[in-house]
Amino acid sequence: MTRLLTLVALVTALACSGAQAAPKIRVLYLDQSVGWLHAPVARPKNSNGPTLSEVAIAEIGGQSGAFSVEATQDAREITPEKLKTIDVLIFYTTGKLPISAANWQAIQRWVESGQGGFVGLHSATDTHWPYSGPGQTYTDFINGKFAGHPWTQGTPVTIQSLGGPNPVNKAWPGRFAYAEEIYQYSDYDPAKVRVLQALDFTETPLKRPWFVPVTWTRQIGKGRLFQTNLGHTPSTWDDPRYRAQLLDAIRWTAHRLPGAATPNPEEQALWALRSLLAYAGVPKAEVEARVARLAKTDRAWLLDAAARTAALRPLWPAKAEDDKTAFDAAYQAVLSDVLARSAR
Repeated sequence: MTRLLTLVALVTALACSGAQAAPKIRVLYLDQSVGWLHAPVARPKNSNGPTLSEVAIAEIGGQSGAFSVEATQDAREITPEKLKTIDVLIFYTTGKLPISAANWQAIQRWVESGQGGFVGLHSATDTHWPYSGPGQTYTDFINGKFAGHPWTQGTPVTIQSLGGPNPVNKAWPGRFAYAEEIYQYSDYDPAKVRVLQALDFTETPLKRPWFVPVTWTRQIGKGRLFQTNLGHTPSTWDDPRYRAQLLDAIRWTAHRLPGAATPNPEEQALWALRSLLAYAGVPKAEVEARVARLAKTDRAWLLDAAARTAALRPLWPAKAEDDKTAFDAAYQAVLSDVLARSAR
């Protein structure tokens, strides 16, 4: 018994020693605005002090002990040499960033090799720069480009979890009411990403007849990418659930947490058709019954119908007085098809 207790104590000591010896994740946080300047990344007036989000990320790292962070508002600092000193790169950015083709190639290789992870926050999808070299453009890499935000700051929304249980999503309830600025996207490919959160239009007052993802993960080679739309509103940065999710996202992209990034386009497609039916005014109970029947339908039809709802977004009139003929025709066509396919 004495030997057994000694062995248990030794194994426990070694386990604790190994856990303590795990190095902190090294984070580089870029909050540069070449376009719209969001409040969480604005320097204090008449000061070069840290931004609200820089303080928040430093607090998350310090309180958790999981990572150290360095912040910059100059994308030119992200060089191949700099990448050797970090594990995770975070963007809260807008506009045409000053990233050279060589540096962007280096970032892509760094992620693909599994040496580094990428986290995008809110307007990371409202970011771009010209690139025609090897690999992907930044928009293809992050898998989406800002295409308006009908849900402006303070707009009530309902956010629904997708993708099943996931360590990167455990901080939030399965469905919850929130108030944020929510983007919709162009250049978004549902086959590339695993969506973890999306708008639920059965309970969101301002509806659209297409799928609006909020949070997703992506596997790129051996590397990992996480993107969340949340973070526009300063109060979001004080929300312990948001902070917990950022911590989990940093851990996950640094390969310190498990979690699948397998794309879930069929699940996204069902939520797209749920959005279409909710926009059409179908009662929630009937929406759920119809979607349950659509879940058993042909996969090719399902993905095509979802793609047709996504094609409605660029047809949406820019102004209330604009001609809606093209939108209405396309909308009625896909709605009629979905209603017929989901009938009893």
